Amino acid sequence: MSDPPRPAEDFEDLYETAPCGYLSLSPDGTIVKINRTLASWLGRDAADLIGKPVHDILGFGGKIAFETHLTPLLRMKGHVDEIALDLLDSKGSKVPAIANAAERRDCAGVHLFTRITIFRAVDRRAYERNLLEARGKAEEESKAERESALLREQFIAVLGHDLRNPHAAIAAGIALLDSREQLSPKGQAILAQMKASVDRASGLIDDLLDFARGRLGGGMRVEANADAPLAPVLEQVVAEVRATDPDHRIETRIEIVPPVLCDRERLAQMASNLLANAVTHGSTDQPIRFEAKTAGGLFTLSVANGGAPIPPEVRRQLFQPFFRGAARKSRNGLGLGLFIASEIAKAHGGTLEVKSDADETRFIFSMPTHAKS
Repeated sequence: MSDPPRPAEDFEDLYETAPCGYLSLSPDGTIVKINRTLASWLGRDAADLIGKPVHDILGFGGKIAFETHLTPLLRMKGHVDEIALDLLDSKGSKVPAIANAAERRDCAGVHLFTRITIFRAVDRRAYERNLLEARGKAEEESKAERESALLREQFIAVLGHDLRNPHAAIAAGIALLDSREQLSPKGQAILAQMKASVDRASGLIDDLLDFARGRLGGGMRVEANADAPLAPVLEQVVAEVRATDPDHRIETRIEIVPPVLCDRERLAQMASNLLANAVTHGSTDQPIRFEAKTAGGLFTLSVANGGAPIPPEVRRQLFQPFFRGAARKSRNGLGLGLFIASEIAKAHGGTLEVKSDADETRFIFSMPTHAKS
């Protein structure tokens, strides 16, 4: 007597009702497919999530893990195993999860999709105990291995943050050029800005590689000299921000009498971060005021914007890493800009402070010019 025929596996049902979540993302992080299991964990309809950015279903900790761990490791290795993520359900509650991810590429190496498998961390206490045990084991490893892991994580976070502004300028320029059949004078000016932005991005990468090699724990390293003017570098930064955020009017006042002994690229980095912060939080009804000047042996750089004042309890945390105030929902920054700016100020022997009231919010950096006679 022959065995009865086995029923064929329903692969569509297996995908939709698997005991784990399945998620597929486009290269820009847009959700292109999600199974019913994961959607039900989030209390959402799967169809409503298609086309939404993955940040919409990630908690704050999940966004940090996604940007500084999962995405960079995928670029380096093509796959990632057991990354902890905090998801958000429809009520805004955290859903602890562990994710495995892999990139799908075509025969030419072009990135097509990122596929992610998600498992719920049901027993959160047991999960946290496992993390503590893993941390204890990691602390038993050699000092060099621990420092290498720390440097890699901080390097990736800083690099990803600081390349946004120059690359956004390039993207804005490309979009404008692409809409014209021939380069007009305005298009030629945009092209020149794009080339300058590429050069600055390359310089940032070199600086950050040196920064990582110099061991971040010892503070930010600067290479100060007074041989080149500072004003053109700051003017380029302002031009980049104007190109990427035309809705904000920026008034500039640059009165620098050389020499100024400084690391010009680091001060450009600081200026870019302070301007980006003003664009994010400032009112579009009032101009952003950018000032840089020398007087009485001091170099001072300030960025001011209108809008609601910063509460005192928020001001006390502004310069901490990964701290974000009430940023616009469209901004997915990690809260590193002001921390980096404060570290640059310290490395120059200067100070960075904030003053905020109903009239304006102003960040002020001050340092000795240390001009050599």
